[in-house]
Amino acid sequence: MSARSWSELTERQQTAILVGASVQLSLAATAWADLAKRPPALVHGRKGVWAAIIGVNFLGPISYFILGRRPRR
Repeated sequence: MSARSWSELTERQQTAILVGASVQLSLAATAWADLAKRPPALVHGRKGVWAAIIGVNFLGPISYFILGRRPRR
């Protein structure tokens, strides 16, 4: 499969890419904001490592929300 330029994609494909990118960026921004505000004691592991993991597509932010946060008491 060869790469296609943006103009070669259908309008539906372009929309799907933009929606996916928006969701990804929203997840990452929300996760980074939560990580920045959360005290280190409420994070599993080092905050710097989680900051890098959050940048990995959809898996990073989702992993942070599922595995990286300790519950507030």
